[in-house]
Amino acid sequence: MKRFSKFYIGLILFLLFAPIAVMIFFSFNAGKSTAVFSGFSLKWYAELFSNSEILNALKNSLILAVASAAISTVLGTAAAFGIHHMKQKHFRQSLMTVTNIPIMNPEIITGISMMFMFVFVGGLLGLTTKLNFWTMLIAHITFCLPYVILNVLPKFKQMDKALPEAALDLGCTPMQSFFKVQLPAIMPGVITGMLMSFTLSFDDFVISYFTSGTDFQTLPILVYSMTKKSVKPTIYALSTIVFVLILVLLLITNREKSSAEALEAKKAKLEKKRKQAIAKANRSKKQKLSSSKVVNDTPQPSHKRSGYTGKIVALVCAVTLIVGLCVSIGFYTGETVTLNVYNWGEYISDGSDDSLDVNQAFEEYCRDTLGIKVKVNYVTYTSNEDMYAKLSAGAVSYDVIVPSDYMIARLADEKLLQELNFDNIPNYDECITDDFKGLYYDPENKFSVPYTYGMVGVIYDANRVEEEDVGDWDLMWNPKYSGQIVQFNNARDAFGTAFYKLGLDVNTTDTSAWDKGLAELKLQKPHLKKLVMDEVFNMMETGEAAIGAYYAGDYLTMVENQADNVDLQFYYPENTNLFVDAMCIPTCAQNKELAEAYINFMLSKEAATANAEYICYASPNSLVLENEEYIDYMGEEGMAVLYPENFDFAAKYNDNCYKDLDKSTKEYLNSKWEEFKTGMDDEQESFFEVSDWIIIAAISGSVVWLITAKIIKRCRMKKTLKAVRADKQ
Repeated sequence: MKRFSKFYIGLILFLLFAPIAVMIFFSFNAGKSTAVFSGFSLKWYAELFSNSEILNALKNSLILAVASAAISTVLGTAAAFGIHHMKQKHFRQSLMTVTNIPIMNPEIITGISMMFMFVFVGGLLGLTTKLNFWTMLIAHITFCLPYVILNVLPKFKQMDKALPEAALDLGCTPMQSFFKVQLPAIMPGVITGMLMSFTLSFDDFVISYFTSGTDFQTLPILVYSMTKKSVKPTIYALSTIVFVLILVLLLITNREKSSAEALEAKKAKLEKKRKQAIAKANRSKKQKLSSSKVVNDTPQPSHKRSGYTGKIVALVCAVTLIVGLCVSIGFYTGETVTLNVYNWGEYISDGSDDSLDVNQAFEEYCRDTLGIKVKVNYVTYTSNEDMYAKLSAGAVSYDVIVPSDYMIARLADEKLLQELNFDNIPNYDECITDDFKGLYYDPENKFSVPYTYGMVGVIYDANRVEEEDVGDWDLMWNPKYSGQIVQFNNARDAFGTAFYKLGLDVNTTDTSAWDKGLAELKLQKPHLKKLVMDEVFNMMETGEAAIGAYYAGDYLTMVENQADNVDLQFYYPENTNLFVDAMCIPTCAQNKELAEAYINFMLSKEAATANAEYICYASPNSLVLENEEYIDYMGEEGMAVLYPENFDFAAKYNDNCYKDLDKSTKEYLNSKWEEFKTGMDDEQESFFEVSDWIIIAAISGSVVWLITAKIIKRCRMKKTLKAVRADKQ
């Protein structure tokens, strides 16, 4: 049994730490791949400390975590003190129930509800921007507070009740009694609560995502935005550093805890000697004098060591917070104008891999050419719907956004976009070709300037897929490659592949067409390995999957990082999705003219070329297409993939792009998608309901059994106590 328990514990530890070990190992990889080790290198650590975006997000996370941990520790300790000294039992239990709600409540519910509360209160106060650093801080304090209370409260219960009374009898004030006697006794719980609060705040994504504004982006939000493509190894390096620092902190804390336990043992030993001395004095009939002497001569336990750790931790937290706030305040002081840009993750040249930092270049352009000091506050999102939720709620204020075509049409219809003044964007007429003007989402060219465009194609491993099978959408349904095919994990793109295969209109409102698409996807489902989005990068690069549909620009990224045993190839089926992403100015923008200057700068040859090279998507900018350096950089294969020969984009766009669906069609699409993912059709529905009832009955039966067993046990204990009392009488 002991061997089995050791094996079980070892297995659990392996499952917990093996992923971390793999991440640490590949943080020292010279290449980007997570499958092939190209040699030991500190390249990613060097790049990490030169990446201002990551370091700024890390700084923000530390400021937020330290501030929320410090404040929640103070408030939580005070709350635990009050709860412990409550005399009304029922009121204390009710308060503890309310305290536990943030722990039991799903984070997404907490995040959404707090966002709506902040938006509502901000609207009442007439604030332009309702979400900012302070809303995030309040949210983090809210969910950290219960953890501090739950760690500190047991220490109050374990503390000798006579200690504070003795301190008061010896002349201490209640405040002195708390800080000199009670606080050292509960310090282990306070430190544990603070460390837990710091970790939870530093790691939080869900609540931070819903309560963050334009001026403050934390590290988890930044990492999540990077999942549009594969996560960069710089994040592996950063995660390794954070893991090591937390491990060192825990080791120091455990050492201090061991020292505190040793101190407690020493105190117990001294107490035992004191009692023995008193007993000896009583036997010699010199009780009063001897007792007084023993008590006075007995070394009294010192609380200095116990409070030492707390003081050091508090000092470190305070210094970190002050420095971070000073840096932040210094960063935004002066006559600096902030331009808030909201874009897709990894959708701009940011200076990594020796590329141009476009935002920094714009800041220099404003300083040297326009004569104004500008700071670009660059925030990212992962989907059009995420961006729409922030804008439509009126929670934040952005100056420039980069939505996709169908979302531009929706935003324009809902009056969430401003008309552009093209006098401030002279590069538009010079750079943007006629093929990208007057498209369906902006027929009068009022609201948008094209940023990039692209198409969806099929990626396959030529080492495993036969050449005669490629060329159309049928490859995604070919049973010969069952278990090697991956499909989009979102309704619109997955149904799009089925619709293009069947020759149906991807924007139809006919429910029977969506039923046909569902039937086609169900035929494909037995052959699928997995539904994916950003996971497709790693799966295709390592050869875990052999066939998948994805965007052409992302295929070029996969080819660059593919393993040695993988030969990725790409083709466009006859009908496929075409899309355009464009720069717009929302109605909530605070700096419209500066935003137009930013858009104009993004169309310049230097910025547009840098962006096209970095994100590997096709560019609608003629200055890019005529740039020999760009053509050489992309190579023949890259240019052939992004710009197919004899392909008329404007002619095919309107028939193959996604358009915004009406509400009823969206709801029907979502219901069919859920039916596909759950595998439940009309014939299976009754069985699914029966299985639901079986699970509910099993859970209910277990709960009833536990409650009944507890009641029976309590009754038996009462009966036993009555019997003992009767025997004593």
